[in-house]
Amino acid sequence: MRIEAEALRELAERIDGPMAQDFERAVECLHSCGGRVVVTGMGKSGIIARKVAATLSSTGTPALYLHPAEAVHGDLGMLVRGDVVLALSSSGETEEILQLMATIRRIGSKMITITGDRLYASNTKKRSTLAQAADIALDCSIDQEACSLGLAPTASTTAMLALGDALAVALSEKRGFKEEDFAHLHPGGKLGKKLARVSQLMHSGDAVPRVARATAMADVIYEMSRKGLGITTVVENNRLLGVISDGDLRRLLEKRKDVLSMTAGDCLIANPKTIHPDEFAMTALNIMEQKKITSLVVTGTDGTVVGIIHLHDLWGTQMV
Repeated sequence: MRIEAEALRELAERIDGPMAQDFERAVECLHSCGGRVVVTGMGKSGIIARKVAATLSSTGTPALYLHPAEAVHGDLGMLVRGDVVLALSSSGETEEILQLMATIRRIGSKMITITGDRLYASNTKKRSTLAQAADIALDCSIDQEACSLGLAPTASTTAMLALGDALAVALSEKRGFKEEDFAHLHPGGKLGKKLARVSQLMHSGDAVPRVARATAMADVIYEMSRKGLGITTVVENNRLLGVISDGDLRRLLEKRKDVLSMTAGDCLIANPKTIHPDEFAMTALNIMEQKKITSLVVTGTDGTVVGIIHLHDLWGTQMV
């Protein structure tokens, strides 16, 4: 662990120092890509390449993984004019990747390489074939592998992964990638559920309990029971005047015996906490926890009632 951590520390210093200009050029090249980022690598580097491609795609940069051995048997059709190739190879001499270079040059794609070349060391005599052919070469060199034999890719693949992640994160920041963009690309799984919008989970239309200011309390109770949300909105021309909840009703019954002779306007709680439909469901949950309530009225910018989100609606999202 310490060997790999040291490799990452040295890589960070290199990015912040002699490799800063090349790193920025790589980010700019990826940002200006008119097609997709095609990430390729063989063996352990190929596994890292798959992950880097996935991270780029999930942070707003269309990317795919191209297996170099499969590429020369037909998969080169994935690579088209306008794509940028990101090639990963610790040695910089991976034969399967070198075989792709003629096609990469023929279609005019830019190539960024991540290799183990010590590009900025004073005693560097010769670059690898891949680094020499690159439009932008990035140095992912390490002092030693964590493997006791110094053979299994360990610290080298960790550094390669971190450099790929650094490119993806810097690129997403340059694109102005936001939470809502992330949510659009992650509709499934736990991430997607946590990033769900209120509008996706709220009750709307006829499912929303609504009564008028003049509605008798007997009918108010019936509406609350019929809709089953433990709350009703009190509206005028669908604009929110207030709410009446089960808890409000119980507290009112403790104080007065003539509740059934009253109207919704007599019993409503004015200026209740509301939320906009475009807010994150997580925000709704935080408000409910802070206010110790189980429902939030969802209103539009003009104050009209568009829905209700209930604590039960959030249970299935694994947020509760």
